[in-house]
Amino acid sequence: MKVLKFGGTSVATPESLQLVKEIIKQRIDNGQLAVVVSALGGVTNQLVECSEKARAGDLDYEKTLKELEDRHLSMCKELLTLQAQSPTLSQVKIMLNDLEDVLRGVFLLKELSKRASDTILGFGERLSSLIIWSFLNSESIDCELVDSGQLIQSEDHLGHPAVDFPETSKRIVRYHEKNRDRAVLLFPGFISSDAEGKPTTLGRGGSDYTAAIIANSLNAESLEIWTDVNGVMTAHPKWVSRAKVISELLYEEAMELSHFGAKVIYPPTIQPVLKQDIPIYIKNTFRRDAEGTKIHSSFSSTEKVIKGLSSIEHMALLTLKGSGMVGIPSFSYRLFKALSNARVNVILITQASSEHSITVGIDQKDAEKAKNAVNNEFQNELKTQAIEALKVELDLSVVALVGANMKEQVGVSGRMFETLGENGVNIKAIAQGSSELNISVVIKRSDLKKSLNVLHESFFLSERKRVNLFIIGVGNVGSSLIDQIEKQGEYLYEEHRIDIRVIALANSKKLLVNEEGINLKEWQKELSSGEKMTAENFLSQMKSLNLRNSIFIDNTAEKTVAELYKDILSSSISVVTPNKIACADSYENYLELKSIAKKYGARFLFETNVAAGLPVISTLNELINSGDRILKIQAVLSGSLNFIFNNYRGERPFAKIVRRAKEEGYTEPDPRIDLSGVDVQRKILILIRESKIRMNIQEIKGASFLPEGSLEAESVDDFFKAIEAQEAFFQKMFNEANSQGKKLKYVAQYENGKASSGLKEVSEDHPFYHLEGKDNIIVFYTERYKDQPLIIKGAGAGAEVTASGIFADVMRIAHQ
Repeated sequence: MKVLKFGGTSVATPESLQLVKEIIKQRIDNGQLAVVVSALGGVTNQLVECSEKARAGDLDYEKTLKELEDRHLSMCKELLTLQAQSPTLSQVKIMLNDLEDVLRGVFLLKELSKRASDTILGFGERLSSLIIWSFLNSESIDCELVDSGQLIQSEDHLGHPAVDFPETSKRIVRYHEKNRDRAVLLFPGFISSDAEGKPTTLGRGGSDYTAAIIANSLNAESLEIWTDVNGVMTAHPKWVSRAKVISELLYEEAMELSHFGAKVIYPPTIQPVLKQDIPIYIKNTFRRDAEGTKIHSSFSSTEKVIKGLSSIEHMALLTLKGSGMVGIPSFSYRLFKALSNARVNVILITQASSEHSITVGIDQKDAEKAKNAVNNEFQNELKTQAIEALKVELDLSVVALVGANMKEQVGVSGRMFETLGENGVNIKAIAQGSSELNISVVIKRSDLKKSLNVLHESFFLSERKRVNLFIIGVGNVGSSLIDQIEKQGEYLYEEHRIDIRVIALANSKKLLVNEEGINLKEWQKELSSGEKMTAENFLSQMKSLNLRNSIFIDNTAEKTVAELYKDILSSSISVVTPNKIACADSYENYLELKSIAKKYGARFLFETNVAAGLPVISTLNELINSGDRILKIQAVLSGSLNFIFNNYRGERPFAKIVRRAKEEGYTEPDPRIDLSGVDVQRKILILIRESKIRMNIQEIKGASFLPEGSLEAESVDDFFKAIEAQEAFFQKMFNEANSQGKKLKYVAQYENGKASSGLKEVSEDHPFYHLEGKDNIIVFYTERYKDQPLIIKGAGAGAEVTASGIFADVMRIAHQ
């Protein structure tokens, strides 16, 4: 004997019932079947709607009832042969008339008793089973329709069904003995009756329970639950798109997952089959070839530590605390008694070891009822201030890790908390059962999706990690970065198991956001039709999406964007930027940004602040972290200035060389920042600060090499006109150096607490003399590199090398 249960989606349409028929035919070859069916998909919800409208005196219930009638009659006509239609339609109409009478009574009395509600809701399964029974017989399947309501006896107990198992089992066995010769025994699920024979139900999801009761009573070979998913998933697909089917679960694991919101199986279903060690198979009616999930008692020490993630979306926490609770044994008892009397189910419990407080998690819809019950119970203690006012926290969710092997594995909870912490998820409460099958944490509901995804990545997809990028600035550097990500994406996914997606792009006018990732082949076109860009809108959308492993990339040179970093880092979103403004601001601001990043588990990386893609800051950090100390720094830090002076020979105008540097992307959008020396001062300042030395930019001595007044030009165009008019000045400067066999280099240096920058004439024996093109060079003298300094040299300007440096910072975070 096998028991098969088909859910509402499996029996929702004539097409799906054809699939059900094929499954039953296939299984008949292996012996007698007990088949349990739910109401047609969506019917139970419609019956609830009818009930509520009738109780409220809303005649609109008749419209919903008419829809129910039309659907069932239509199902008969589409599904049954003409010969089978007439008697079935008659019986269906009789049932629908009975349903109409009950609803009419509720409407007139404006009262919906528990018995009336159970009677109304039971019509869904009675109607579906009648139609399916007629259909199967018309398809030459020997089928007996069984009245489950007369076999399963249950009573209401504190709002939940309590089945009389001895009596129910006796009735089912007796019925089976009389009908051993029938190929299929068809049971409507969900319905039952009390000891007086009055209608009761087994609660929502009760058709699963019906099937488990029958399997237990008949000691079935297996219980198959046919639904519209491939099995129990590692996480809810609604929240985690990459959730996978769990091939096998222990009964205890399945109970934990179902308790914490896994909707594939109804929680009470497991206990009856567990007693008889009957395996449960979760199968997909619409994909019979899918493996599904097997739930049984076998245990393997080689199985995954974590089997699945589950969650409850709408939670509330109640916290009772006060010095008057310490050492008083009755407080917990009274709390739970008050909640029990108010019919409030407790989902999670945690208590401080000091006994100063106790916290319980409940369904949020019960929060007000629970609050009133607890306040009434402890009104005397509240008056005398022995305890504080009950604290009620709303808009919370609970996430649970489930797995029997957790008891054999250390570090699971640590990994869970670390993963959540790295993504800025604050844990409100923690609970772990003594069985060590479950670790549960309560979090803000707004963090639920992020939490489930990062935990799923950590425990099930550790070989693959999704990184979400939010990019402001799509000029030369930004465009090059996007191009590099697009070209390298497939390689990173296949070789490094990193899935990089650009979620948002923005320039000064437009903003484009796509939670699943922007098409990087068409980004210019899509951005041009994006929404209006404002920094507030960009920030708001990035924070509201609340995606895990998020990185904000600032490719601008704008102060207003740099001012957003604190808010972004406080949201546990990492920041990567070539924008030097933030790190060159006040020393206090620089330290605060680093402190915020550390506090909220984010990264603040700015390798490209100093020398484009050269690994200068990362190398310096490694020196400092390993205990070395910086004594002296000498550097050519401006690729643009080095390019300009390497290409200026007094033959072509100086202004023309500067224009070329700007066009090729070597200078800032405003080249005055480069030529004034401010850019170099910012860079040397950042190196000094990263050397753990306190300094502000005002302390760096700088001398401008430009003609007086040229930097005061009102616009970039006016600046070019000013230096064009001063060509003789630049020729004289070049000729004086050239006549001595020297070259002009803009040099920054630090030694003994003092820093400076300026244009210098270097001779042929100087290491900077042969520096070509747009190259940078940084020379570190340290306690370990006193006589032979550490030298870093290479291209220090250009959109592509800067973009590659940004990309490298992104990868550092992705590999964290």
